[in-house]
Amino acid sequence: MISLEKKKPINLNKTVPSLNHVKVGLSWDQTNLNGQSPDADASIFMLGENGKLPSEDFFVFYNNLISGDGSIKHSGDNRTGAGDGDDEEINISLGQISSQVVQIMLTITINNTDDGFNFGNVKNSSVRVYNSSNNSVICEYKLTENFDGCDSLIIGRFYRNGSEWEFEAIGQAFSGGLGATVELYQ
Repeated sequence: MISLEKKKPINLNKTVPSLNHVKVGLSWDQTNLNGQSPDADASIFMLGENGKLPSEDFFVFYNNLISGDGSIKHSGDNRTGAGDGDDEEINISLGQISSQVVQIMLTITINNTDDGFNFGNVKNSSVRVYNSSNNSVICEYKLTENFDGCDSLIIGRFYRNGSEWEFEAIGQAFSGGLGATVELYQ
């Protein structure tokens, strides 16, 4: 397993030859604040050359679990982060991704900011990329920065490099929730 650093991409196809199916696991620890747990939501933005969604079908989140081209499937919403392992999972068939898509942005937003949650009080957040054929972890990015006051996070991205796919950890935090994140890519 490769431990990723921000802005240091890895070539997935060179790391795992003939890789076609990956799973992305996003996790965070259950914490309590005023009797509540953080409701963090993973979203996927499949972007074209212009850095925008080709259509709404390329935005995958808790209300649209499958991309328009069928290449990405979201496991659904985990509202607490309870339990061990990944809290939300996204399955990606790299060979099935539309040719319109050149990069895939992975984001996490906190839904219940009114309860006082932000990424400063959500602990042990990480993203793992797995080889789906044997469920082995290819790489992992652990968020170690304190994103106090921020409720939105671009955690990483897949992008095409010729006919191969690379993954890069980003770790860019900001505020505005899912609405502000959608505005970046529409």
